[in-house]
Formats: sequence, structure tokens, C-alpha cells
Amino acid sequence: MLFAYDKKILIFLLVSIGLIVLPHGFHLPLPVFSFFILLLSWRFLAIWRPDGLPKGWILAVLAACGVAILFKEFHTLLGRDAGTSLFLIALGLKLMEIKTERELYLVNYLAFIVAASQFLYEQSILMAAYILCVCCVLLASLVYINSVVARTSVALKTSGLIIAQAIPLAVVVFIFFPRVDPPRWLLFNDKQEARMGLSDSMEPGSITDLGMSEELVFRVKFAGNLPPAQERYWRGPVLSFTDGKKWLPSNSGGYQQHQDKVTFSGEAYHYTLMMEPQNKNWVFALDLPTQLPNGLSQNANYQLISEVELDKRSEFKLTSYPSFNTGYLNRYEYQTALQLPGEPSDSINNLIRQLHGFDSAPEVFIQNFLTHFRQEDFHYTLTPPLMEDNPIETFLFETRHGFCSHYAAAFVYVLRAANIPARVVTGYQGGVLNQVGNFLEVRQADAHAWTEVWLDKKGWVRFDPTAAIAPERVERELDISRLVQGEPVRFASPFTGNKSALDWLKGARQLWGHVDYSWQRWVINYNHGNQANFLALFGIVDFKTMVFWMMGVIGIFTAILSLILLYRRPKANDRIVLIYTKFLKKIAKTGYEKRPGEGARAFADRIKPKLPTLATSIDAITAEFMAQRYGKKPTAVGLKNLQNLIKALKP
Repeated sequence: MLFAYDKKILIFLLVSIGLIVLPHGFHLPLPVFSFFILLLSWRFLAIWRPDGLPKGWILAVLAACGVAILFKEFHTLLGRDAGTSLFLIALGLKLMEIKTERELYLVNYLAFIVAASQFLYEQSILMAAYILCVCCVLLASLVYINSVVARTSVALKTSGLIIAQAIPLAVVVFIFFPRVDPPRWLLFNDKQEARMGLSDSMEPGSITDLGMSEELVFRVKFAGNLPPAQERYWRGPVLSFTDGKKWLPSNSGGYQQHQDKVTFSGEAYHYTLMMEPQNKNWVFALDLPTQLPNGLSQNANYQLISEVELDKRSEFKLTSYPSFNTGYLNRYEYQTALQLPGEPSDSINNLIRQLHGFDSAPEVFIQNFLTHFRQEDFHYTLTPPLMEDNPIETFLFETRHGFCSHYAAAFVYVLRAANIPARVVTGYQGGVLNQVGNFLEVRQADAHAWTEVWLDKKGWVRFDPTAAIAPERVERELDISRLVQGEPVRFASPFTGNKSALDWLKGARQLWGHVDYSWQRWVINYNHGNQANFLALFGIVDFKTMVFWMMGVIGIFTAILSLILLYRRPKANDRIVLIYTKFLKKIAKTGYEKRPGEGARAFADRIKPKLPTLATSIDAITAEFMAQRYGKKPTAVGLKNLQNLIKALKP
């Protein structure tokens, strides 16, 4: 049966379980979480009303309700969400059956499993710290159960000490233990909450919807210099087919094998790109990538495609050259890059003639068109007016207010009407530099569309018509914190040297971003490849050496920890024992010695009949020793009195 102080134990245990389950309220279906909260509350109230616990058929009905909820929500017991919900409901039902010490332990161990399941949903450093704290509380409940005198502060202190002692060994095992990637078929069917703002199609407003989002897409750490802002184009889907409103990728299979070989020139940029979880297999590389790592391929439009799903954070080491020549176009590519849904209108043809598109070189016409954007009354805005009918002509000749997708679509359409091969490229442009960690953070608000024009002897050449009307979009960072729907687009101001409260807040945010990036890169993404690279720095290149290192380091930590645990600092009452030992030595001269395990009072009662002349002194010494040794706190006066009594003793 439970101990006499079972109420305190149960209160402590139930509070611990409540803290552990709390984050699951954001992950699991509301019926599952609500059912568990009902069971937890019921058991909490039953601490004071044990007769209120369900018995017999009521408990069977609760179990049936739990199973019904599981099958209604998931139709299976397999998978991340269903499995976690099963453990949660089982834990709630087991709370109703706590009657013995054994069941307390069982509930505690189930709670540890539920705590570990949090990492199936979120692996941030904040969640790790939270789970470490609640596991400390849960471990304290085990200490509480096994304590002779139950005290919350002592239990928490003991559990914290145990965890602190275990952390160094856990770190060693984490670093050295072989990392084995599970086969794909063994992974959970449930997908991580992966969101990808950019799609494989574009129509007016599609990228505009991302302009207000601070959601992180990827982070980039360069091995050397950062590319200038005007070269930070992160390539995504290439769109060649249009019906006049919507832009889609073309079927590239017809010419992928006929690609001309790309030649690169200029400075190469080496970098590590960490993608956030997404539901696409796209990798956004600096335009244009080369030297692809294993697992990545490049389609006919030079977009990087991953061979596996990117539903968790993924890291790639890449090299890119901003200066390149893609070579010739074959017939299929040429026709695709000139496709239009019909004959251009007279307004479009008149604009082309006005800008000398039919009677000058393509480069001249392109510059004339970009000058047209700069000099005419065109505006860059996140909230352009609706252009449902004839969006190209409406934008060019009426509204003249648009986002990057409007400028890119109109630019390509007009160039094709002038018989110049062109296409739309989507992706991200720019990124905010984290000055603490010296890496770029690219967010959904950096989504962008630009154009590529094929020029003879140059191949595909990038032109960004948005830069003609709003050069700050390319040269300066978007100030996401000050973007307001319906307001003009704001960009980060150059540094003035005066630190404001917002600057300090931004600095704190960048510091946290650096901590999170390091956590994700060196802890969460510490897979087999990263482990091999890290251990190779210390000359550890095979399994046998890895095991020797792990056992050696564990042995060193164990020895250090053992010395710390075995070492005992002299306590204040040790002096009392030393003084009392002088008394025992004097009595030993009479032929009587204190037996092992014999208490001071028992020893005094045994020798007083044998030494009647010393009985009064023995009683006084024993009483003073016990008062100083086992009282609230030894005093200087008491110690001095004990010394004087022993000094005066004459056997």
C-alpha cells in the first residue's frame, strides 16, 4: 500500500505529469488532449476523495472511450501522432489505478516516455531545456517516494544533482556512439509540420502573399567572403509556360539530355546551406551551383532537386559561381522560351516598337525596357490592385502598381512578343545577415521572381526588372518588422551609429538566432556524416578507434565523478567527534572501549556501573556531546564546555 504521506507524493507526481504533457496540447488533437486532462483532473481530486476513483465497469467504459477517440482521430495505432496519443491515454488511465508503490514507479516510467515523445514534434533548444527541467521534476518524484522524510526542496536538489552528474557521460556517448540512420520504411508515416511558401506556379499575387511572412526558409554559412547583395539570388522553380495569367514549369524532359555544358568564371562561393523542413524536394542554391554533393541532382533548368524528402532539417555543402555561361539553346528550348498563349495585342506591339524591340539588338531593347520601368510612373508595392482580366496589359498600361511577380511576368511576356527567348525564375533574393554568427537568414518575405533572357554567346542571363523600379529591394534588406499590409514596402536603414531600443532588440534576436543555428547544426543534425567529419579532426576514422575513445573518455569522467562523490568535506560536527574521541581514549585506559555501532548513551549506561566514581562526569560529557552533535547547531560555548569536562576527567 501507499506510504503514510501518499498525498504529498501524488500531488508532486501529478504536477510533474501535467508539466510533461502540457506541450502536447499544441501537437495532438483536442479530443485526445482533453480526455487526458479530464483523467488527470479526476485523479487529482481523488487525492482527497479516494472513494471517487472509478472502479469496475466505469474504468472499462473510460478505457473504451479512450480507444474510440484514438480510432476516430487516427484510424490506426501506428505512427507518431497515434502512438503518442496511445501512450498519453494509457498514462491517464493508469493514473486511476495507483494503489501500490509499484504502480507509482510504473506511472513515473510511462511519464518519461511521454516526455521523450515531445522531441518527435519539436527539437528546439527551448524544448530541450523545458524537457530537461520537467524530467528533473519527474526524477524528483522518484526521490520523493524513496525519502525517509519527504521534502520537496531536498528531492529537487537531489534529482538536479543526479542529472548534472549524468550530463557529461551523456555528452560523451552522444559524440562517440555510432550514428545509424534508420531505413526509410522504418520512419514514421506522419510528416513533420513542413510548410513551403513558394510553389511551382506563379500568378499575380502568388508571391505577394509571402511578403509579410517571417517564417524561416533556410540559413547559409559561407566559408569565405559573402557575395554582394546584388548577387544573392537563390534559385528555385523556373517557369516557362503561360496562359496569359498563370506561369508554370515546362516539360523539361524533352531536352534535359541535350543541355550544353555550363562554363563558370569569376569568384567561387563555398557555403553550407541548412534547409528548414518543407513539403517539397527543392534546394535553393546560390545562382548558379556546381560540385553537387551526393543526394542532389540538377534538372534541365539548373534547379537543385533532392533525391529524398526534405521533411526535416537538411544540410548541404555547396559551391556556386555567380558568373556563368549556359551555352546554346536547342530547338525545343528555343520554342519553349518563346511560347505565348496567343498573338500579342496592338498595345504590346506598339510598346515594343516604341522601345525599338523589332529593330535593335536584344541587349539594347532590354535596357530600353528597364529604363521605361524606371522613368515611367511604375510603383513597387505589396498590395497591388486586382488584375483578373488581361493582367499583363492592365499592369503595363493602367495600374502600374505591382510586386516582383508582376514585373517579371510582364518583362518576359513582352520580350517573347519581341521574339527574344525569356523565362521567369522564382526563388529567394537577399537574406538578413546574422552578425553574431556571420550567416544569412532567408525568410519567406525574401521570396522573389526575376527573369532570364537567352543571349547569343552568353547563354541565360539574369535580369531583374524589380531592381529597375526598386533597386533597394536587391541592395538592402527588407525590414520585415515594419511591413504593414497596405503600407509602402520598408527596407532596413543604413547603420547610423546610434543604438536604439529596436537595435538592441534586433541584436538580441540575432544572438538567439546564432544559438539556435548552432544547436540545429551541431546537435539536431549530428548524423553519421557530420559525426565522421568531426571525429576525423581527432584522427578517429574507424569503428574500433571510436569505441576505444568512447570507453576511455567515459572511464576518465567516471573516475573524476567517483572522486567527487567519495570525497567528503570536513563538517562542523566532525570537530565534536574529535573532542569526544579524547574522552573515549581516556576511558579506554580503564579497560572499557566503545563497541562498533554502539551509541554514546548506550556506552555511557554500560560503563557507569563499572566506574561509579566517574558516573557523574560520564553523564555530563555524554549529555553535552549529544546536545552539540545532534542539536540544531553546535555552539562555541558548548564545545568549550565539552572540552573542559573531558579535560577534568581523571580515570
